Amino acid sequence: MGEQSTKVGHALAKGLGIKLAYRDPLASNKPEKAEEAFSVANHLGMDPGGYPSGRQVLNYLIGLFPFLNWIRRYNVQWLMGDLVAGITVGAVVVPQGMAYAELAELPVQYGLYSSFMGVLIYWFFATSKDITIGPVAVMSTLTGSIILDAQKSNPKFDSVEGKIDIANCLAVILGGIVCALGFLKLGFLVDFIPLPAISAFMTGSAVNIIAGQVPTMLGEKAKFSTRGATYKVIINTLKHLPSAGLDAAMGVTACAMLYIIRFACTYAAKKQPHRAKLWFFISTLRTVFVILFYTMISAACNIHRRDHPMFKVLGHVPRGFQHAAVPVVNAEIIKTFLPQLPVGVIVLLIEHIAISKSFGRVNNYTIDPSQEFIAIGITNLLGPFLGAYPATGSFSRTAIKSKAGVRTPLAGCITAIVVLLAIYALPAMFWYIPKASLAGVIIHAVGDLITSPNTVYQFWRVAPLDVIIFFIGVIVTVFTSIEDGIYCTICVSAAVLLFRVAKARGQFLGRVKIHSVIGDHLVDSDGKYGSLADRKQAPLNDDHQQRAIFLPVNHQDGSNPDIEVEQPHPGIFIYRFSEGFNYPNANHYTDYLVDAIFKQTRRTNPQAYARPGDRPWNDPGPSGKEIAKATEDTRPTLQAVILDFSSVNNVDTTSIQTLIDVRNQLDRYAAPRSVQWHFAHINNRWTKRGLAAAGFGFPTPAPGADGFHRWKPIFSVAEIEGNSSAAEFAERENNRRLQGFSGDLEAGIKEHDTTEREIKTPESSSDDAHVFTEDKLKQDLADSRPYQGGRRRVAIVQGMNRPFFHIDLTSALQSAIANCVEDDLHTE
Repeated sequence: MGEQSTKVGHALAKGLGIKLAYRDPLASNKPEKAEEAFSVANHLGMDPGGYPSGRQVLNYLIGLFPFLNWIRRYNVQWLMGDLVAGITVGAVVVPQGMAYAELAELPVQYGLYSSFMGVLIYWFFATSKDITIGPVAVMSTLTGSIILDAQKSNPKFDSVEGKIDIANCLAVILGGIVCALGFLKLGFLVDFIPLPAISAFMTGSAVNIIAGQVPTMLGEKAKFSTRGATYKVIINTLKHLPSAGLDAAMGVTACAMLYIIRFACTYAAKKQPHRAKLWFFISTLRTVFVILFYTMISAACNIHRRDHPMFKVLGHVPRGFQHAAVPVVNAEIIKTFLPQLPVGVIVLLIEHIAISKSFGRVNNYTIDPSQEFIAIGITNLLGPFLGAYPATGSFSRTAIKSKAGVRTPLAGCITAIVVLLAIYALPAMFWYIPKASLAGVIIHAVGDLITSPNTVYQFWRVAPLDVIIFFIGVIVTVFTSIEDGIYCTICVSAAVLLFRVAKARGQFLGRVKIHSVIGDHLVDSDGKYGSLADRKQAPLNDDHQQRAIFLPVNHQDGSNPDIEVEQPHPGIFIYRFSEGFNYPNANHYTDYLVDAIFKQTRRTNPQAYARPGDRPWNDPGPSGKEIAKATEDTRPTLQAVILDFSSVNNVDTTSIQTLIDVRNQLDRYAAPRSVQWHFAHINNRWTKRGLAAAGFGFPTPAPGADGFHRWKPIFSVAEIEGNSSAAEFAERENNRRLQGFSGDLEAGIKEHDTTEREIKTPESSSDDAHVFTEDKLKQDLADSRPYQGGRRRVAIVQGMNRPFFHIDLTSALQSAIANCVEDDLHTE
C-alpha cells in the first residue's frame, strides 16, 4: 500500500511539474550501504509532522479536568487548610463583590452571583490552588462603561433588565471566546503582553477607578460623569468638593480605618513574629469588620428613617437567586459591545494569568495558561444562568487565599458556601450598608494594584525602555480611557519587539584556546588537575589541558578585550545569529554579513568577464588601477561561511530565499570557486527540512562549472553506551586479566577481528566529538556489529546525506578547513 501511494504521489508530482528533488543536486545519487542505515527521517527529521493517536486524544480530554490528578489523594490535613482559606476569602468576597457590582452599574446582588459561580466552577478546571475567580474592579468598570455606552445609543437599555441583559450577554460571548482559545491551546498568546504593559494597565486602571469612586466616598451631590477620562473626573471632583455631605464621614473614615488596621497588623507581626499568623487573619478580616461596623452605625441612624436615610445606603437586596434565567443573547445586544470585545478578552485574561503565574512561582507549581483559559471561559459561560456578569481572577483575594494556607483548589467550594449563606441569610442587613463605605472599600482594594516606585526603579535598572513603556501606558489611561491604555501599551511593546527583531545584528566569531583553572591548578579534560606553579616557565600549550571556544571578534559579549580572538582560517567566516532568522531580520542579518565579507576578502578573479559586454550593468567592475592593485592585495579569498544556528528555532520562506540570494551573490564573488556553507547547532527539524529543501547541507558546484570537484566530508560519531561501549569493553578486559587471562591483550582482541573491528579515532580537535573521513567512516560503520567479545560500537550523530550540517562549531570548522585545503589543491 505504501509503495502504491508513493508511485501515485510521484506520478501526480510529475503531472503538476513539481520537482521533488528541489535544489538537491545530490538527490540522484543513491546512498551507499552504510548511508542506508542513517535515513533522512531518522537523522534529519524531514517528516516531523503527524496525527494525534487515540491515546493522545484521550489524554487531552482527561487533561481538561486536572482535579482528577489530586482528588483521590485528598486528606484531612488538606481539608483543614482549605477550610481556613475558603472561609477567609468568603468573608472578603461578599463585601467586595457588592462593591464591584456598583462599578458595573448593576444591583449589588449580581456581584454576589458572580462571586458564587466563579469559586464554585473554577476548581473543576483549575491548575492553580491560589487563584480566586469573581468580580474584579477593572472588569467591573469596563462592564459599567459598556452598559452606559449602550444606554446612550439605545434607550431600551435604560432599565435594570436592559443592563442585566447586556452584562449577561457580555459574559457569555467573552466566555465562549476565551474557552475556544483554551481548547485550541493558545494560552501562549498572553506571553506577548510584557510585564511593563501589564503593570501600566493595572496602575492606570487603579487610578481611573479610585478617581471615579472619590465622589461617591465624599457624597458629592453635584452630578457629573465619573466614567470619562481620569483627569476630567479629578478636576470635576475638586470643583464640586463643597457639595460633599455626611456621606464623607462614612466613606473617608472607613477607608482610613482600613489602612490603619493593615498598618497596625503589619507592624505587630514584625514585633511579634510568633503571632504573625494571628495578625495576618486580623488584617485579612479588616474589610468585614469595617463593613459590619459602619452597617451598625447606619442601622442606628436610619432604622426609623428608611424612607429618608441620612446618607446613601444600598437599599433592598433580594434573597436568593431570584434572577436565575437563561441569558438573552442576540445580535442587537452584541452590537452594543462588539467594539469592546478585544479589550474585554484582554482584561479577562491578563490579570488572571499574570496573578496565577506569579503565585505559582512563589508556591512552587506551574500553571497551564490554556487550561486557565478554559476555566475562565466555562465560568463565564455558565455564570449568567444565575445572573453573573464577567468575572476573572482577583489579585487581592488570591493573595489572601495564598497567605491563609490554601492547599487545593477545592477551597473554592468552601468560599461558595460562605457566599451562598450571605445570599440567603444576610440580605436584610445589606440594606443598611453605606455606599460611601463601599466606595472606601473599593479605593482600599484597588490601591494595591498601583505599581510601587521600587518596582518602577527595578524596571529602570533592568531595562530603561520598559520604564518608558510603563509611563506611556499610565499617561494614556489617565488622559483617555482604560481601553486606549491597554491598546497603546500592547502596540508600543509589540513595536519595540519587532524593532529589536528586525534590527538584530549577528556576530562574527573567532577561536580562542582556553584552560580551566581551580585555584592554582589546571584542570585537564578528564577532570584531573595539576599544579599551575609547575608551568610558570612553560607555555600553556598542552592540548590535553586546553580547549577551543568561539567568541565574538569585537568582544561585544563583554569578554576581556585583552584576549586576542583568532580568525578561524583565512577566508572562513563564522557568523552567529542573535535573535533568530525570519522575514523581519533576514535582510538586516545578511547585509551585515556580506558587507563584512567584502571588506575582509578580495574577489577571486577580478577579470571574471572575458568581454565588457558580458558584465551586468550594475557591476562596473574594477578600473585599471584597481586591477593593478588587486595583484598586490594580500586579503584572502572567500572560502567558506559557517552559520551558528543555536539561536534559530524556525525559518520561513523569506529568510531561506534571502540566504539563497546571498549564496548566489557570494558564489559570483568567489568564482570560479563555490563558497561552502556550513551550519552548526541546528536544533529544529523543520529548520533542517527548510535548509535542505533550499539546497543547503552539501557542496554545490561553482557557477558555470560542469560538476563537483573532489571534497572531503567529515562526520561526527559517538559511542553507543551499553554492552558495546568502550567503558564496558575496558571493564570486561580488566576482569579477564584478574581471572588469569594469560594471553597477550592485543592478541586477545585480534582473535575476534573477523566479526568486528575496533574503530580507531585519529588525533583531532579539542572538541569531544570524534571526526572521521568518509571512506574510513563507511568502512567502520559497515563493520560495526553488536557486542561480540568486546568491540566498540559507534553511531553517527547526524545524517550522512547532509555533511554540511554539523553538531557544533568545532566540527563545522574542521570540515570547512579540510575542504578549503582540498579546494586550493584542486584550483592549483
